[in-house]
Amino acid sequence: MSEFAQTASASKTKRPLVLAALVISMFMAAIEGTIVATAMPNIVGDLGGFSVYSWVFSAFLLMQAVTTLIYGKLSDLFGRKPIFLIGVVIFLTGSLLCGLATTMTMLVVFRVVQGLGAGAVQPIVTTIVGDMYTVEERSKIQGYLASVWGISSVVGPLLGGFIVRFSDWAWIFWMNIPLGIIGMIGVIIFFHEDVTKEKKSIDYLGSSLFFIAISALIVVLVQGGAAWAWTSPQILTLIGVFIIGALLFIWQETKATAPMMPLGIWNNKLITIANLATLTSGMMMIGLSSFLPTYVQAVMGYSAIVAGFTLCTMSIGWPISATIAGHLVLKIGFRPTAILGGIALGIGGLLFVFLDPDKGPVYAGISSFVVGVGMGLSSTTFIVSIQGSVDWKTRGVATSLNMFMRIIGSALGAAVLGGVLNMRMNQLMQDSVGAGSDIIDSSSTNALLDETMRSRLPENALVQLQDSLSTALHAVYIGLFAIGLITFALTLFFPKIERK
Repeated sequence: MSEFAQTASASKTKRPLVLAALVISMFMAAIEGTIVATAMPNIVGDLGGFSVYSWVFSAFLLMQAVTTLIYGKLSDLFGRKPIFLIGVVIFLTGSLLCGLATTMTMLVVFRVVQGLGAGAVQPIVTTIVGDMYTVEERSKIQGYLASVWGISSVVGPLLGGFIVRFSDWAWIFWMNIPLGIIGMIGVIIFFHEDVTKEKKSIDYLGSSLFFIAISALIVVLVQGGAAWAWTSPQILTLIGVFIIGALLFIWQETKATAPMMPLGIWNNKLITIANLATLTSGMMMIGLSSFLPTYVQAVMGYSAIVAGFTLCTMSIGWPISATIAGHLVLKIGFRPTAILGGIALGIGGLLFVFLDPDKGPVYAGISSFVVGVGMGLSSTTFIVSIQGSVDWKTRGVATSLNMFMRIIGSALGAAVLGGVLNMRMNQLMQDSVGAGSDIIDSSSTNALLDETMRSRLPENALVQLQDSLSTALHAVYIGLFAIGLITFALTLFFPKIERK
């Protein structure tokens, strides 16, 4: 579809009303991650099945990761509107079924359905914004979308706790239904687009190979070092499936008439650098989200509420800086704004290297806020510049590819930094055994996260455990700083964009 045709259809579109519908839809998908985490203890208490606890989250992440890019390509072929509506319908169907689940296994299966729909929501919403607004307007609107994620990170845990306290946990899923319906109605009525009536060529084989390869990779990253050893037959087999599937996918994309992911998109230096920096910043974000609450609770000895505060500051810094980035790219340009984001990520990582129990949660919260500032400056700059560097026919897949890189970065970061933590803790455990102490083991480390069990520990055992966990998490934060430096280095290679 030509840019002229897109502009013509945009004249019929009620942009403020469509934006409101998109924000509601984005909030629906964004809050799902944080609200479920709060309710999980109640869900496990009701359904049992603690052994598959992690798969309630992993199943959702897996399906979101493997479908994001596919939905992006389909939106380029058939238009944003039908693909968005299909995604929301699938998401709402999964939400309804999740609330009706009677076993943990059923819940995991229904979370797969929910993730299958969620893969369409964020990338298509962002792509529609790219279609409706000019580059100057996009920079500001992306700040609003980033605010949705920040607000959901703060509101999600509170709302989840409120629902399980005064109602049935099923409503954490069922509350999506009215939100999704409102979002769909707004897009159906007020969003108009003209899609050329030509025969569409769908890359079924490429999509299937991508699905298989990325599914194998995500399972490796989720299960490796946790449920299965890295050298186990299961992990080695899945790694083989990923490598073979990825090679066949690349081969197929060079042959396909309308490839699912046009490989030529990687020839664009701007897109390549932005996606690589998004991958590493995604690793940094998940490392902070996963391990900072543990440090504040287990090492510093504060409550879960205080731990949540230290993490919420990142969610506050992100939307604020994303909004500021919208103005900065117009004043100083994309490259300087991206570099500022890289600097903030590097500084944030460095602050965590110097984190110790004596500095307290306020220092941890400030450090988290600085990382959020870096995420907001860089992510907004990347997505707006990517959308401005491609035409309508590739904007969907280009936008989705950037989202996909963040998801893969999160999964990769959790695996790598989790591996660093486990390796350091195992080393400390072996050292304690060698020194004739049996205080430190995996079960006693878990006691640090339970206030009742922690209070029963002898004073010398408590101090030794906290020191050991602090040492292990310090290694994680060094890794976090290294990832921040890599992200900063990548922003230095971000090309200068001549504003038209």
